[in-house]
Formats: sequence, structure tokens, C-alpha cells
Amino acid sequence: MNGQFAAALAVGLVALVAAGVGTLGLRRGHTVADFYVASRAVTPSRNAAAIGGEYLSAASFLGVAGLILVYGYDALWYPVGYTVGYLVLLVVVAAPLRRSGAFTLPDFAQIRLGSPSVRRMSSVLVVLIGWLYLVPQLSGAALTLSTQTGAPGWLGGALVCLVVLLSVAAGGMRSITFSQAVLFWLKFTALLVPALVLLTLWRRDGDTVGTGYPTARSDVTVTLASETAVHSPVLGTLDIVGTLDGAAVRGPVTVTVGAHVLGSGTVVVLHPGDVVPVIDRLPARTSAQWLQPLGSGIDHPLYATLSLILAICLGTMGLPHVLVRFYTNPDGREARRTTLIVVVLLSGFYLLPTVFGILGRAFVPDLLLTGQSDATVLLLPERMFPGWPGIALGAVVTAGAFAAFLSTASGLTVSVAGVLAQDFFPQGRKVLRHSRIGAFRVGAVLAVGIPYVLSLFGRNLSLAAVVGLAFAVAASTFCPLLVLGVWWPRLTPAGAVAGLLVGGGLATSAVLVTITLPLPAGWAATLLAQPAAWSVPIAFLVMVVVSLSTSHSIPPGVGRVMARLHLPEAPAGEPGSGERL
Repeated sequence: MNGQFAAALAVGLVALVAAGVGTLGLRRGHTVADFYVASRAVTPSRNAAAIGGEYLSAASFLGVAGLILVYGYDALWYPVGYTVGYLVLLVVVAAPLRRSGAFTLPDFAQIRLGSPSVRRMSSVLVVLIGWLYLVPQLSGAALTLSTQTGAPGWLGGALVCLVVLLSVAAGGMRSITFSQAVLFWLKFTALLVPALVLLTLWRRDGDTVGTGYPTARSDVTVTLASETAVHSPVLGTLDIVGTLDGAAVRGPVTVTVGAHVLGSGTVVVLHPGDVVPVIDRLPARTSAQWLQPLGSGIDHPLYATLSLILAICLGTMGLPHVLVRFYTNPDGREARRTTLIVVVLLSGFYLLPTVFGILGRAFVPDLLLTGQSDATVLLLPERMFPGWPGIALGAVVTAGAFAAFLSTASGLTVSVAGVLAQDFFPQGRKVLRHSRIGAFRVGAVLAVGIPYVLSLFGRNLSLAAVVGLAFAVAASTFCPLLVLGVWWPRLTPAGAVAGLLVGGGLATSAVLVTITLPLPAGWAATLLAQPAAWSVPIAFLVMVVVSLSTSHSIPPGVGRVMARLHLPEAPAGEPGSGERL
């Protein structure tokens, strides 16, 4: 069996399943409530699977394993934080958010504060965070399809956009609820089966990761597409054809300890036992250091780790595509049950990319030379299990990766399209149902089209790192708005606007600088790469101080709104909420 053909077949099957299940919405999506919140009739078990489907993104399926391969112990905070974030969401906002009766996050801001300004600013942030989160999904799709099938880089993202638009335009939230639930179990199985097989092989051979620098286990040929600065951790001889430090080389050449530059098109053939040079933007660490807490090699690791944990745990409650799913539960009690089930599902899932990251350190260390650590999950099966079994397992993980891109992109598209349709398109006071649905479909095209174009020109950053930046922006904006909006009756529109402006401005600026500018090592680069530790407290402080200084503008009827958020509903949920999914 040809590996590229098997991977292409797997991707095609997943795309057909996602499109087929999603188009069920053509016969079930009839009302505006169907498109926005699935008529608020999704059961906890199905909603939890759908949340798992959209939350376990490219960063979870591919990025976490790649980060563990590179950074080791310290990268374990990514899966821990992704899961703990739902506990915070459960305790703080899950049920009140559902009781608000909102369709979107800007709806909640409008209901709680009665301010068009807060609503407009919330809408802009929803779109910004959604696009920031969508770009790595489309980049991951391009990486997967080009790595596994040799397809051109633009095709993977285009395929995801096409399938997502078919599902979302068919029936909105009602359509993708079915699709995301199916895709969650597909990608869970796509990691579980290969992980069990590869762990069995590893234990059978009595293998270990070792304590020294990563070395090749078999002959591996690496071709560098562009000029690459690398660091050689040891003195050694490598088989290089091309240019090294500006000089033409061919065959075995001695490489000294330190920095070197390999020219575009240079071929490096790694033989068993060769210590792998590391691209300069990644740390060169022994496996003994890699296994130690704060041994990742990044600057100021304690601050970076704490800020990362804060961003992920608090950012979860500010992700628009996560929050919109809680509007689909029948009532607040069901929203809490949904969150508990999500925590269980995530806890099981995140064990699997951790396994791939550890095995990747031993079997695909050449990714440290190219910097393409996100390909760990894709390449590991054939590297550990050569022949048709490895090809089959590789096709399975490729299918799972595409399921991750499709399900997450679907949720993001619905959340962004809903906001675009309600807050950015001109409409009168009374809008016909078919007009609102049409606006939603146009919004869906914009929701995926613009991130797709951006993904074609984006830098080659780690998927999980880019998603982590989206979490930082969410934590610095919607987290303070939701926490104070739900629990502090003295929040004013002016305070909310000031906090969103300051928190969003600081975090977004840090994100843009990190993505676009090469920064020298030091505190400045670390603070910008992980801004949550300072941007979140500042956003909270600004909201509180400005609200206290504008206490005369507390919205009328705030007591009634707070009671609505915190008093339990009737167990049956809202009258006329529709059939349960």
C-alpha cells in the first residue's frame, strides 16, 4: 500500500463523513434558533462530545505532541491547562451563562450591561479571537496534507474551508452538533489505537528515551527548503550535501559545537547514532534536562510556565466557540452536567498526545532539525513500524488530524458567523427569518475565508503556541467581562469598555509583536510571548476601578438580571425549546 494514497483516502473519507453528517441540517435546520443555538435542545452527553470535537483542535491533536518532543516536562502544562480550564468554566460561568438566554457572547454583554458600545467591542473581539484560532487550524491542515500526501500547501486549508461551509451553511449549530460529536470519537479512536500499538512495540523492545542528546535510530534524509540556522550541541561528523556556513560541502564533514548555517536545498543524511543538530529557535537539551521541571531551555521558565497556565485556564472561559455551546443546553443544570462530562473526555484524550510526544523524542528527533515538530504524530507510526502496518496507522492518525481541523473550524465558524450576521451586517428592526439565515451563511464565508488567506502568509510557528496566544487574548478580555458580569453587580458599561480596551489592546499587541518580530532573548521577549500574567490582572483592575468611579451609570434593572443569572430554572428548560438532540 502506498503511504500517500492511504493518507489521501483517509482524508477523503473523513471529509465525506463530516460533510454527510453536517448536511443533515438541511432537513433539521429550519429556524433562526436552529442555526444559532440548535434550539437550545442538545443533551449533555451529545453536547459534551461536540465540545470535545471542537475544543480538541490542531493544537491538541498535533501541537501538544510536538511541544512535548521539544520542551519535555514543561509542555505537560498545555494538556493540564486545557482540561483544568473547564473546571474553572464549570464553577464560575457555565450555568449563569446558559440562564442569560443569549445567542452569542455579545448578546450576553448586551443583556447584562445594556450597552451598545460593550456589545460592539465584544463583537470585534469575538471575530479577532476566532480568526486568531482559525489560522492554526488551517495551517495544520496544510501541514498534514502536504506531509502525508505531498499535496500543495494551499490545498489542506481549502479542503477544510469547503467541508466546513457545507456543514455550517446547511443548518448552522444544529448541523455541526451532530458532526462534531461524530468527529470527536473519530479522532479519539485515531489516536488511541496507534498509541496502544506503538506503546506495545516500545515495551516489547525494552526501549528508553535515554539521557543524552537526541540521536537518529535509522538512516533519515532531511532536505532543508530554505536557509536554516542550527545549533550543534556536540562535536561530530555529519553527512551533508549542500552548503555549510557558506562553503560547499559534499559527504562527511566535521561539525563543531555551536551555531551554523545550512543553505537552502542542503541535504543532511542522519545515520544511526548521529546527534541531531537543532534549529536555532528551539532549545538544544539533553533528555535528562528535558525530563526535569523548568528544564525546557526557554528564558525565565518559571514565569513562562505560570503565565501559560493562567492564560489557558482563564482563556477557556473566554473562547467564543466554547461559550456558544453552553447556549445550546436546555437549562443551567444541563450546562453543568455537560461540563463535567467534558472534563472526563478531555482527561482521557490528553494522555494520548503525551505518549506520542515521548515516543517522538526517541524515534523522530530529526524534526528538531527542521523545526516541524507538529508533524510528530503524523510521522511516528511509519518510523516505529515500517511497512504496511505503519502506513495503515499513519493513515488512521491522518484521518484523526483532519477530523480535529474540521470539528474545531466548524465551531469557530459558527461563533464568528453568528456575530458577523447579528452585529456587522446592516439590518432593520424587523428582519425576516430567511434574511437572518442568509446573513449567517454570508458570515460563515467571511469567517473562514479571511483566516484561510492569512494562513497562506503566516509564519511557521508552533500550532499550540499560536493557539496559546489566542487563549491569552481571551483571558485578558472576556474572562474579566464574564467573571465580573456574572458575579459583581457594580460592573458598569464604562468599566467593561475600559477593561476590554486595555486588556485586549495589551494582549493583542503582545501577540502581534511575538508573531511578526524576531526578538532577542531576555525578559522583554518572555513577557511578550506569555502576556497573561500581567495583562489579565491589569484588565480586571481597570474594569473594577473604572466601574467604581462611574457607579452612577450602573445599568437599571441589574438586580433582576443578576437574579436571572443565578436562580435555577424549571428542570424542563425553556418552554417551546424544541426536541432534544
